[in-house]
Amino acid sequence: MERPAAPYNPAEPTAGGVGVQITVNSPDQMRELGLRLAELVRAGDLVMLNGELGAGKTTLTRGLGEGLGVRGAVTSPTFVIARVHPSLGEGPPLVHVDAYRLGGGLDEMEDLDLDVSLSDSVIVVEWGEGKVEELTDDRLHVAIHRAVGDTRDEVRHVTLTGLGGRWATADLSVLSALSA
Repeated sequence: MERPAAPYNPAEPTAGGVGVQITVNSPDQMRELGLRLAELVRAGDLVMLNGELGAGKTTLTRGLGEGLGVRGAVTSPTFVIARVHPSLGEGPPLVHVDAYRLGGGLDEMEDLDLDVSLSDSVIVVEWGEGKVEELTDDRLHVAIHRAVGDTRDEVRHVTLTGLGGRWATADLSVLSALSA
């Protein structure tokens, strides 16, 4: 069952954080956004991805994993809940979590030991809103909006909001220079 989409509002405030809004016109551009994001993230970062089914959360994470140089194909971890992709080089591993089927709060997520992995990994949590915020005050929220009901429209509106001291000085605007 598809969760209802949040209405897209380009004037939406960034909830007290540092933010940027980007229009993505294709899956290739969503992957490219992930590649660019890999240049900004570092070990200890929590990235929360929100958007309806088919919005491009896993495609963005695939680009992020490629940019970080991690091992293994980045695919949706819906049925395994979490996948760890070790680094093939000197960078941090990527922990990719899909919290869609999980109920509420950090209590249910404790078995994943995300708090243990956070300091030395980049953790990406799909559907993490209301479930993992307690892990850290420093996190990057990525909201992906698409046309509701029209699965042929590849245009996505992506809002990235950095919260906490880690993201206060981050230049998220470098992410908006996607190729056509």
